Amino acid sequence: MSLPDVTHPLEEADAEAAFAAILDGTVADEAIAQFLAAMSDRGETASEIAGAARAMRARMIPVSAPANAIDVCGTGGDGHHTLNVSTAVSLVVAACGVPVAKHGNRAASSKAGAADTLEALGLNLDRAAETAEETLADLGICFLFAARHHPAMGRIMPIRKALGRRTIFNLMGPLANPAGVRRQLVGIARPAYVPIYAEAIRRLGTDHSMVISGDEGLDELSLAGGNELAEVRGHEVLMRRVSPEDVGLPQTPVDAIRGGDAAFNAAALLALLQGEVGPYRDAVLFNAAAALIVAGEAHDWHGGVEEAAEAIDKGLANALLNCWIAALK
Repeated sequence: MSLPDVTHPLEEADAEAAFAAILDGTVADEAIAQFLAAMSDRGETASEIAGAARAMRARMIPVSAPANAIDVCGTGGDGHHTLNVSTAVSLVVAACGVPVAKHGNRAASSKAGAADTLEALGLNLDRAAETAEETLADLGICFLFAARHHPAMGRIMPIRKALGRRTIFNLMGPLANPAGVRRQLVGIARPAYVPIYAEAIRRLGTDHSMVISGDEGLDELSLAGGNELAEVRGHEVLMRRVSPEDVGLPQTPVDAIRGGDAAFNAAALLALLQGEVGPYRDAVLFNAAAALIVAGEAHDWHGGVEEAAEAIDKGLANALLNCWIAALK
């Protein structure tokens, strides 16, 4: 099959058909690389992102999840190499009683992705994949290792690596959660793409989601200053700005939460769960508050920050991590 010309934006159905062919292996590698680069140069549209995500969803290995399950993840590729904020947020939010179907992968551009850090903490990733539905039902959390749930992506990885640049595939992953969650907190590394990405989520269907991006290109809510935020409820998209001061948290430079390798990030996450205060905790509280609002567990930012802090300070999030690790041995 030949891929369509992307000089002009594709309709959603045409984008879905093109990515179905790409994922099914009916297109030559060189043609895929040219197609992805051309689309990236022009700038991906909401209809293209939604169509591509539909093709990816149709080929994933799904898991069952409670109707109120949420996901907290970022597109990655922001280049800031921060500590694992969304992984920590997932544990804190799950400790608040919200089922979290955490979708993630190993690091692509950073030193430690969610999978790398969880493995360094002692989580058996093979067992986590095998028992995802069980741990989500029993403990309220699971890790959905993207590499296992999206086998069609296997042949695409070498093409993406050879291109060495961001493509629409960086945007598709969070929109293809194997648990089919309808509530999400999604961080993207490009502030200008927040409304475009929010429109893609609206097209795909959601109960309540937030798309967030720090002004410096962080794929999570940033303590360093302002953040672009799009809130999607059903067919409604509301754009707004939010800063740490708005939720009672201090402004802090990104360097304060600079991460390292998996062992370094795992040690920092453990210290956080055991009560260590500082910028990492503040970043987690900020993002956890957003996730709790998305889940309907908190009514406002201050309430979300307070509930997240309580889950840490009472040892609930740390206990959950220990139970999860023990359950997978």
